[in-house]
Amino acid sequence: MTETLVTLAYLVAASLFIVGLKRLGSPRTARAGNRLAAIGMLIGVVAAVLSERILNPVELAAGLLVGGAIGVMLARRTALTEMPELVAAFNGFGGAASSLVAGAEVFKLASEGEGTLAALPALVIGLSILIGNVTLTGSFLAVGKLRGSVSSNGFPGLRIVSVLVGLGTVGSLALMTMGGTAEAAVPGLAALAVLALVLGVLLVLPIGGADMPVVVALLNAYSGLAAAATGFVLSNYALVVSGALVGASGLILTRIMCEAMNRSLANVLLGGFGAEASTSTASGDGEAQPVRATTADDAAVMMAYAGRVVIVPGYGLAVAQAQHEVRELADLLQKEGVEVSYAIHPVAGRMPGHMNVLLAEANVPYDQLIEMDEINPEMGQIDVALVVGANDVVNPGARDDPGSPIYGMPVINVDEAGQVVVLKRSMRTGYAGIENPLFHKPNTQMLFGDAKETIKAVVGELKALQAA
Repeated sequence: MTETLVTLAYLVAASLFIVGLKRLGSPRTARAGNRLAAIGMLIGVVAAVLSERILNPVELAAGLLVGGAIGVMLARRTALTEMPELVAAFNGFGGAASSLVAGAEVFKLASEGEGTLAALPALVIGLSILIGNVTLTGSFLAVGKLRGSVSSNGFPGLRIVSVLVGLGTVGSLALMTMGGTAEAAVPGLAALAVLALVLGVLLVLPIGGADMPVVVALLNAYSGLAAAATGFVLSNYALVVSGALVGASGLILTRIMCEAMNRSLANVLLGGFGAEASTSTASGDGEAQPVRATTADDAAVMMAYAGRVVIVPGYGLAVAQAQHEVRELADLLQKEGVEVSYAIHPVAGRMPGHMNVLLAEANVPYDQLIEMDEINPEMGQIDVALVVGANDVVNPGARDDPGSPIYGMPVINVDEAGQVVVLKRSMRTGYAGIENPLFHKPNTQMLFGDAKETIKAVVGELKALQAA
């Protein structure tokens, strides 16, 4: 490919990235935006591979087919409950790819005998390896925490070890940049790569499970920054633009999520709530408080005669895969003249936008999705709040109890509604491991069982009421 065609292909790819990212900002256009960004990535990859003569057309086609087949298989087999882990894993693979490509550039120069490696290019390569490897191990540790297979939140002396490893990475980076030649940079590169892998583990290890959505967003930003640095190494404009966009959007999303929890990023990274389960009870005096249980038919009658019903989805909805049943429930209520909407908390679920994706799969109308800041002032006028699998994001202790580990975190004020129906399997605490006083409120009723089966039962009762 000629240089002009390659530059044009990169320009088209970068434009598609920008337009696609813009469209991802709205649920109505998100799917189209994702397709545009994917097309842009395809154009960029093909242009880069053919222009550098890395592969011939047959090998390129074979690679695209194999990679595409793997992508389709993952998309079909990955449940929505596992989507956060998949996103985290993709972040890790992105960081690994950036690190390997940047490191290969040094070995390429060394093998070709060109030798000279100026300080600035060496620094950029080192940063790509550093960020990429931190993203790799940090992301896969996050996957383990999201799956519940990693429960450790550190060990004695963790912060001291982290500081020492951090100083080691800085020293290795300096050694690499001051070598002057590619061959001299190799020892520093090797040490930097190993220390960065260790640093990724140490940085994520002390962070509690409840903070994993923020960590996933931050690691997504890291993967973009690593890609942008690698783009500078390769003088690949499309990679620079795409990496910068991913890095910037990831940092913006991280900031939004921190604000949604009313916490600083430093507080999250240094370990916060979620690291240990709280042993406090709703009364604060160590005595278990009673709860009121209800049945599917009582819940159906309550909502059928309500004026306004707000559904608050949480991770339990994703686990039960009950989004379609919830949509059917809402449709039946609307036929009875009930106004139905969905209250969305920014950090509900295990990743940013988890509930939006879940409800979009069930074709829930976008105008029924209301953000926390918009619905909270209206909660006093809501007749029934139906909480489906949410826990920490509706915990009034975050608002009322200064002793709560999540005190100050904005929550959806469902306890202000006339009646609250909470769908849960049991009285176990949520992901943050914190007792929820909402369950003991006089206007709260617990509907125990699998959310999907429970909602099916409520739907059945509503249909019986309508037929009567």
